[in-house]
This record gives sequence, structure tokens and C-alpha cells, in this order.
Amino acid sequence: MTTQPSRALETFDNPSPARDYRINIRLPEFTCLCPLTGQPDFAHLTLDYVPDRHCLELKALKLYIWSWRDEGAFHEAITNRILDDVVAACAPRAARLTAAFNVRGGTYPTIVAEHRLAGWCPADASAWPPP
Repeated sequence: MTTQPSRALETFDNPSPARDYRINIRLPEFTCLCPLTGQPDFAHLTLDYVPDRHCLELKALKLYIWSWRDEGAFHEAITNRILDDVVAACAPRAARLTAAFNVRGGTYPTIVAEHRLAGWCPADASAWPPP
């Protein structure tokens, strides 16, 4: 069992690729560093995605999220980079990453980044968009 952070996102075959369904993953312990001050930033991430051929493996996702702990990046950049990495790993039909950062200087920024496969429309309207 590895106990080190990793940028490797692993996947497994979608057990129901013919069906649109939404996977919701809450990641309440995200941390990174402010690129200007080096102070820690904390966020609650919520990943919603409709898998196509592959699903994300959760342990690998946890280690991937941990790998950002010592990375300095602006909230907007880090949110979009994580979504890009998820899309590159599992090529979902649709994905949305919501990053709700804790207060810093009297502000509570929330960044939302979204991806949709070109031409994809959900077969079940309740599958997307997420609430």
C-alpha cells in the first residue's frame, strides 16, 4: 500500500457503459499553497461526472488530490488543471468540478469548471447537470 501522494489517476472499466449515470465524489480535505504568500489554502472539492468507458479509481484520486498539498497555484488554475487531468484520465461524457475554498481575506471563492463531450446529450435528464 502506497502512502505517498501521486499524480497518477487510475481508472477501471465502467460496469454500465450503455447507461448515463452520475458519479458524485466529495473531497473535503483539499489543500494547496497560495502562490503569493505560501500560506495553505483549504477547499472542499466536489467532482460530478458521467462516465463513458472508464471510471476513476478512488484511492488513486485520493492520492492525486493529496499531491497538490505543496503546490502553489491560484484557485482558478488549480481547479481547471484538476478537471483537465480527470478528463484526460477517464474521458467522461461530462464532468464538473466545484472547488469551494475556505475564507481568506474575507472572501469565500468558489470555482466551477465543466467539460462535456462534443455532441453528448444525457439520455436521462436527471443525470446531468448535477444539482
